[in-house]
Amino acid sequence: MEKNQNFVYSGWKMNGFAMLFIVLLSYVAGPALAIYGGANWVDYNLLYGVIAIVVGAIITLWAIIASCGFIMLEPNEARVLVFFGKYRGNFVQSGFWWINPFMAKKNISLRARNLNAEPIKVNDKQGNPILIGLVLVWKIREEEIYKAVFDIDTPTATGEVAVSASSRMRVLENFVSVQSDAALRQVAGLYAYDNNSGAKEELTLRSSADEINEELENRLNERLAMAGIEVVEARINYLAYAPEIAAVMLRRQQADAIISAREKIVEGAVSMVKMAIDKLAEDGVVELDEERKAAMVSNLLVVLCSDESAQPVVNAGSSNH
Repeated sequence: MEKNQNFVYSGWKMNGFAMLFIVLLSYVAGPALAIYGGANWVDYNLLYGVIAIVVGAIITLWAIIASCGFIMLEPNEARVLVFFGKYRGNFVQSGFWWINPFMAKKNISLRARNLNAEPIKVNDKQGNPILIGLVLVWKIREEEIYKAVFDIDTPTATGEVAVSASSRMRVLENFVSVQSDAALRQVAGLYAYDNNSGAKEELTLRSSADEINEELENRLNERLAMAGIEVVEARINYLAYAPEIAAVMLRRQQADAIISAREKIVEGAVSMVKMAIDKLAEDGVVELDEERKAAMVSNLLVVLCSDESAQPVVNAGSSNH
């Protein structure tokens, strides 16, 4: 059997309630038959007594062994069945069931799980140290349960015979955490934090969230496929410059914002000055020569581009004493 050949168990199985009735009946019938044989023994009916005792013991022993075959599965749970070291399939039918009691049953959960990774420090494409974190939703594929149980090493304590479902899931969670860290570092190193120092059309961690998240999800699926794990969703939930350069980058962003704002202000001011001069000439309010136009343009640009409100000066004319 190939190690990646997952299949649903189709061996000895039965409705749990029906088998429970049979087992309880056997617990009553076995001892009763043995007691009956013992009574016949006392009455010197040796053959019938021995047969009854042996049959009663066999029925009781069968009931004890059969009692180990009951399992109860909730939705999105599974049992991996192993028969004396040989993989025999997965049992995924929810409800109360009885299966071959000689099967070793390994519990596994198929429910979705979250990973909220703590932000890690990495270098982006331009070498700037940044802090980046992700949130991940993952689950085990039903058709690849084998990989999650047998392809990922599960360390056991000394003398421990079986691994509990919670221990197995903790191993998988640790595997997902390590691989998520590696994938996040890989993706973060492929892109710049923003496009202040690069081409405007270039994808960046800050401005291209959908594309970056899709790339991250693909990288995670590649890494987690060996464990039979499917990434339901992966998103970057934290992104910032590292503390040692955060103040410098903040000043750079402020400078870029100021420059951008100044460009808009100057562009608007030039448009308004041109409109004012054209309107004055059109309405014939005043005739201005080139020197006065230059002075007017200078004054208007100072007023419109200044950070502070202009203080008007009223010309009241000259006074004669």
